[in-house]
Amino acid sequence: MENILEVENVYAGYLKDLNILQGINFRIAPGELVAVIGPNGAGKSTLAKTIFGLLTPNQGKIIFKGKNIAGLRSDQIVHQGMCYVPQISNVFAALSIEENLEMGAFIRKGSLKQDKERIYTMFPRLGERRRQKAGTLSGGERQMLAMGRALMLDPDLLLLDEPSAALSPILVNNVFEQIQGINQIGKAIVLVEQNAKKALMMADRGYVLENGRDRFEGTGKDLLDDPKVGQLYLGAAYHS
Repeated sequence: MENILEVENVYAGYLKDLNILQGINFRIAPGELVAVIGPNGAGKSTLAKTIFGLLTPNQGKIIFKGKNIAGLRSDQIVHQGMCYVPQISNVFAALSIEENLEMGAFIRKGSLKQDKERIYTMFPRLGERRRQKAGTLSGGERQMLAMGRALMLDPDLLLLDEPSAALSPILVNNVFEQIQGINQIGKAIVLVEQNAKKALMMADRGYVLENGRDRFEGTGKDLLDDPKVGQLYLGAAYHS
């Protein structure tokens, strides 16, 4: 199957002469859920931001649906069929749930009624509170809204940056169930996640980043069962 996204030997960072990503290679096929894990500072969020055009690679290619998008702005990349949900500041707090969803479809023309109802069906809690201000939602509800807003454009690829960050265990489980549901309707998902075990358990494949390099790659199960990955990134007791 042809990959929907390929990252080829990418070097990137926040300063031109200081690369956080050190020759990253990455791929995802249509409909796949691929987890990106690793310690703090490994370059996970930097990879997501570089793919989405928030950072410009200093070297390498980013091929999305057969086209090199390296150097394109994020608004141009959205038009290509990719959406990104950042870890923080991912909703408009002063706007209602419904207004947030409408903002997610800013490049669309015509009625959004069916699209909003599709999101409310996927996230019933949002439908029940559609007039409520986003700033009054819980952390888990905000993540649902952020994902729902991204899905308003019916993207081919969804980038999720640390969706479980700062959530309680119950909310983490809820958000991960929603992510699985989105994947099951055919959306390719890049899941950047600190909760490595949960991410790999639900992922088709995974990458382990370390010091800006892709150190390990494999199926979610293979990475979970790899003693080296377990000892270094999943906790020493995981395989005991």
